Amino acid sequence: MKKKVVLVQDNEDILDIMDQVLTEEGFDVIPSLTTESIEKIEEIEPDIVIVDDHIKGNKKGSEVIEDLKSEPETEDISAVLTSTSHTLPKEASDCKADDYIRKPFDIDDMIEVVKKNS
Repeated sequence: MKKKVVLVQDNEDILDIMDQVLTEEGFDVIPSLTTESIEKIEEIEPDIVIVDDHIKGNKKGSEVIEDLKSEPETEDISAVLTSTSHTLPKEASDCKADDYIRKPFDIDDMIEVVKKNS
């Protein structure tokens, strides 16, 4: 069975690239420019969530991950934070993300992080 990835990014081009690459790697990707997919997380039951820190909406990606990690129903879902921030490792750690992908990213590195955490 394919591993499910919920992918939330702030940039449509980056969303499309990550979606295409992960689909080619055999993942079932649910891409979004909004947090709508996160709101349906218990229905979707993903193996991993990849969230950009600067997503559209009321919350930052790090806050979305922090919320997921604080709920018993979703705390075991792997969560990866993406950002261009120079303090990304600390931000990922602070929100209890399992890993992070620094942008701009190397495609092979992104695939490795996703496979390692899914």
